[in-house]
Amino acid sequence: MMRLLRRLLIGRPLHNQEMIHEKLTKKKALAIFSSDALSSVAYGPEQIMIILAASQVMAYGYLGPVAIAILILLAVVTISYVQVGRANPGGGGSYSVAIKNLGELPALTAAAALFADYTLTVAVSVSAGTAALISAFPDLLPFEVTIDLAILFGILMLINLRGVRESSTAFVFPTYCFIFGILTLLLSGFYQALTQQAPVIPPESLTRQWDWTMAFLILRAFANGCSSMTGIEAISNGVPMFKEPEVRNATITTVWMSGILGFMFIGISFLIMHFHILPLEGVTALSQLTEDVFGRNWLYYYIQITTMAILYLAANTSFNGLPPLLSILARDGYMPRYLGVRGERLNFSNGIILLSVVAGLLIIAFNGDTEHLISLYAIGVFLSFTIAQTGMVIHWHREHDNYWLLRASINAIGAAVTGVVVLIIGITKFFYGAWLVLFFIPIMISLFKKIHSHYDDMAEQLHLPMEELNPAIAAKIFAGKNLVIVPIASPTSVVAHTLKYAKSISDEVIALHIATDEEAGNRVQEKWKCWNPGIQLVTLYSPYRLVIQPLIDYVGELAEKKAPNDYITVLIPEFETKKWWHRLLHNQTGWILRTLLILKENVIVTTIPFHLKK
Repeated sequence: MMRLLRRLLIGRPLHNQEMIHEKLTKKKALAIFSSDALSSVAYGPEQIMIILAASQVMAYGYLGPVAIAILILLAVVTISYVQVGRANPGGGGSYSVAIKNLGELPALTAAAALFADYTLTVAVSVSAGTAALISAFPDLLPFEVTIDLAILFGILMLINLRGVRESSTAFVFPTYCFIFGILTLLLSGFYQALTQQAPVIPPESLTRQWDWTMAFLILRAFANGCSSMTGIEAISNGVPMFKEPEVRNATITTVWMSGILGFMFIGISFLIMHFHILPLEGVTALSQLTEDVFGRNWLYYYIQITTMAILYLAANTSFNGLPPLLSILARDGYMPRYLGVRGERLNFSNGIILLSVVAGLLIIAFNGDTEHLISLYAIGVFLSFTIAQTGMVIHWHREHDNYWLLRASINAIGAAVTGVVVLIIGITKFFYGAWLVLFFIPIMISLFKKIHSHYDDMAEQLHLPMEELNPAIAAKIFAGKNLVIVPIASPTSVVAHTLKYAKSISDEVIALHIATDEEAGNRVQEKWKCWNPGIQLVTLYSPYRLVIQPLIDYVGELAEKKAPNDYITVLIPEFETKKWWHRLLHNQTGWILRTLLILKENVIVTTIPFHLKK
């Protein structure tokens, strides 16, 4: 039954040779990798407006300059990340660039920053998608977090577990529908702005006032607007997922993505100023803008629904960016090894599940509030931008080809600009939540190092000396005695089955009985004598009715006395019930005993199953 449900939800296992069919074309890759970046136009310009309108609209006129500054920054970062993709065709983005050119600490900083960014991307995207839905249908407001979690686990996680090909097919149509809807909105809005008698930009949208408090507001608005640039790095992280030629296709897709994003971002910012959109509780700026352009007709609902869809799907950028990054970290020993193993559907399923769980916890912790989540946003991605560009400068200097100086200069400018942005975001958003990310990154770096240290220690202890790997000389393995202990409650068929196996692996077998009182102990001894299996029965009395601890103490005493080459094996007789609910009617002593004994040094623990027929 469980297997059938698994196949229904996730699909059949894919053969290794089917990996070629999981590669993406440029059109599908644009939908998969750009949904995060493109969807950010639904909240990026709004976040600028919210901050500037907070001062009784005395700073509203700075919306245009801030939007243009972000557009220039987008162009710089795009050119820089095209070079990152070319230099690292194996994927990994900022982490791969840093580990090759800057060393361990910058690389782990980039990895921690990307981990924070990708998990926040999922939480923000899902929350913003629900916000768009609630703008159109306000009655759903009490169910906001429930809707978030249902979309996250019931749709996004499941579709991604089915594999890259199926997720790309499912997400292509909504992405292009959203692009069509926004372009229709922009063209209609531009036409109205240019043909109506009203000013293209009304005087109230040009209101400006300058002082040092205003400077701080402008910088904070810029920091909020930079959330529109998250996701730019995703393609450089996933170059191996493209069809051949991978690097060329990834480069073209990056340029397409940035071009569409830049046009939509500056267009929506312009229309917000034209219609003088102001913050309205429970209604997004894009919803207000669409209603001003089209009214509450079918086009309004089309754009709201496609916006909701693309915001939900924006999380998919993280599902295609973080698991491959985690697999590279796992390969290098900085994350658990199982994160580097492909699942049945040729995807990194463990990474997909980890990302879903962490994002779900963020949604619950912040109650699905997009504005609070965005306060944590962007610092991680711009920190990784800065590290990547700095690493690329060193990369081109090492390459030293004919154009290395030009390429290094581009990345140096990118590093300087994004480094300044990191400072702006860190300062202006520090008390609004950025401190959490700045606190989280050192914790993640420490965790990475501890995991790596564990794997190094394990490798050292498991390593076979080279002199023992000579095929001309037979390895010397000295076998010792094996003392087998079988804990029993009373002579039964399960015990007989276990003792039969014990005799097959050793001549030294002890049956161990823990008696809670002398009368019960005597009854078991009498029954044992009548049965006479030819195996010694040792009875330990436990007046405090403890069963597990006396057994562990007895095994521990034998372990201290045994010779270095000897072994102690504990065979735990355990019957398996026919129906799962029958298990609830029995204690879990065997499982607890196995768990505690397995921690004993040089003690082998085996469960001997006895399957009940009815």
